[in-house]
Amino acid sequence: MKTSLQTVDYLSPGQDLNAYIQIANSFPVLSVEKEQSLARRLQEHGDISAARELVLSHLRFVVHIAKSYSGYGLAQADLIQEGNVGLMKAVKRFDPDVGVRLVSFAVHWIKAEIHEYVLRNWRIVKVATTKAQRKLFFNLRSAKKGLGWLNNAEVDAIAQDLDVKPQTVRQMESRLSAHDASFDAYADDDDEQAYQAPAHYLEDHRYNPANQLEASDWASDSSSRLQFALEQLDERSKDILQQRWLNDDKATLHELAAVYGVSAERIRQLEKNAMNKVRKLMEQEL
Repeated sequence: MKTSLQTVDYLSPGQDLNAYIQIANSFPVLSVEKEQSLARRLQEHGDISAARELVLSHLRFVVHIAKSYSGYGLAQADLIQEGNVGLMKAVKRFDPDVGVRLVSFAVHWIKAEIHEYVLRNWRIVKVATTKAQRKLFFNLRSAKKGLGWLNNAEVDAIAQDLDVKPQTVRQMESRLSAHDASFDAYADDDDEQAYQAPAHYLEDHRYNPANQLEASDWASDSSSRLQFALEQLDERSKDILQQRWLNDDKATLHELAAVYGVSAERIRQLEKNAMNKVRKLMEQEL
């Protein structure tokens, strides 16, 4: 099957995965000389067509790598798309003078993008955030041979192999065994299933009368204390705080400086002193 470079312009893995894989496999594998020539054209002249040919000729490898991540419950088409992003990054950074083939160089970039996608989408809550956790996440999934929990000997062996603490292995195993749950019932749940959703049995404290009364009393007390503290200030300090903090249209330091015939720095000092005095007065017992 002969494939032109324009064939994949109108096809993505998400549209027809089988057709995409067939086309990706139809592009010929580049010889060392051809790959070197294309890479130099890209590196020295910014030749986009050379970059495009390098990418298209390596799509088959992205498909192959993406298939090894099929056990995460994510769409194969999405994994391939992410791997293609990694391939394009690799092509951009590839140096033909280093002496390695592009496919060897690109493996790291392809896997890195797929890893990021898996970690972002495998759980609602991120299962791994640090570099060590990410490494452990993928290695632990492949190290577990069955559905049961690891025994102590297996945990110690994995911890030693990955240079982490056994406790860290246990924590990651717990995360891998957890599952996401919807807070609300699903739309197609019947009455016998809907009540099991957390939304139906978790207590809502927002409208607890005691909490509402406490919040109301706290707001009333804070308002009284603020009013009392403001009344202890001289008229100028009170006006500065009123215009700087309490009015809807707040005045600037320079505007108040013009009103009182002093510098903006002096207004700032008066404001700071007034704020400190109000804070101390509000902390006192009324």
